[in-house]
Amino acid sequence: MIFRQEPRTIKETNAGIGLPIDTRKEMALQLDDHQCALTVALHQYNKHHWLTEGAESFLSLHHLLEEHRNKTVEHIDMIGERVARLGGVPTAHPVTQHELSYIKHEVEGRYTMRDFIRNDLEHELKLQNMLRKTIDRAHALKDYGTSQVLQEVLVDREDLGYHLYSVLEDDTLVRGMDHLIDREGNIAKDGYIDSSNKLQ
Repeated sequence: MIFRQEPRTIKETNAGIGLPIDTRKEMALQLDDHQCALTVALHQYNKHHWLTEGAESFLSLHHLLEEHRNKTVEHIDMIGERVARLGGVPTAHPVTQHELSYIKHEVEGRYTMRDFIRNDLEHELKLQNMLRKTIDRAHALKDYGTSQVLQEVLVDREDLGYHLYSVLEDDTLVRGMDHLIDREGNIAKDGYIDSSNKLQ
């Protein structure tokens, strides 16, 4: 193997992008941090996708988490390619990725689906916050290419976060049949069914 470039460094020439080397280096390193964080998020989404369970949520959450996983793969690719275009070397070793990531994978094991989704939402909120900081910095450095890539990613991550938040909301259609026979604890107050009501 012929070693050509150290990790976390930038090509000094021939990057093909007319930005100062200091700008390219700063942006490439921040982008690489995002790529590493998204890879950690991907591993966690994979785990949650595989372990989805529950009569009321298996199919819907299984598909939702698959969508989140697929979108995360797309974002890792977009950001990794931008790192390369800036003259950097995207980090690819799983151990190094986890070390560099600003989010950390949950401890191994099975937890409740609600715990899984809440952990994913915490990751999404952290990702969004960190992406906004890099977008602001990219604008300040006139690196509009990086800004555009990250803005596309950010809009998608906000959408993914909204989906997770909505799943965790208190309102639910899954209350069983108790509300048909007992008003106790029924916050919706929809009470008994009146069989003489023509609208039912």
